[in-house]
Amino acid sequence: MRTTWMVAALLVAGTAGAQGLKTEDEKTVYALGYLMGKNIKRDFALSPAELAVFKKGLEDAAKDAPAAVKPEEYEPKIQALAGSRAKSRADKEKEKGKAWLEKAALEKGAQKLPSGVIYQEQKAGTGPSPTAEDTVTVHYRGTLTDGTEFDSSYKRNEPTSFPLKGVIPCWTEGVQKMKVGGKAKLTCPSDKAYGDRGAPPKIPGGATLVFEVELKEIKGKK
Repeated sequence: MRTTWMVAALLVAGTAGAQGLKTEDEKTVYALGYLMGKNIKRDFALSPAELAVFKKGLEDAAKDAPAAVKPEEYEPKIQALAGSRAKSRADKEKEKGKAWLEKAALEKGAQKLPSGVIYQEQKAGTGPSPTAEDTVTVHYRGTLTDGTEFDSSYKRNEPTSFPLKGVIPCWTEGVQKMKVGGKAKLTCPSDKAYGDRGAPPKIPGGATLVFEVELKEIKGKK
């Protein structure tokens, strides 16, 4: 089945550029190729020259042509390449994040915590503050530094509850500074969020994250 899909994708690639995508099968196979390409871009960030070599390997496999190398011998190297490319991407993200964190620390009312987390109260609460052992209920919105939203309880129109010690360190530390009814912005260095691995496909490795958080309730506390 996979080989059939790949052959079809290659055929579409050879014809659809000039003629357009006419049938639903062509459109489906194009979508398959597009999604495969997005994954390849995300995991390997191939150069144009590398992409040409990748296409050759794909075409040879799809047509049952003899392989130019022994693929099984290169499986460990594929994993190593994925790891090195991921580290390179994460390093670039962290470098961008440094400038963002420095800027966030200069905003009015911002506090840089010992961990590097930037805490900025937006609305003072009047209730108690949670501890790491508490379960809290919050409304929140999470974005990348370019403003891309990757999660929002507001969009789901439903707050969420979780044990505070069971989330990313940035939240465990930052939410403890809040009081019930309060709202704050947390700017999280990557090592206090999802680290070099990120949370694909929405959060890249090494990403600095920004959260708007409303503390609605601490379970079991009045």
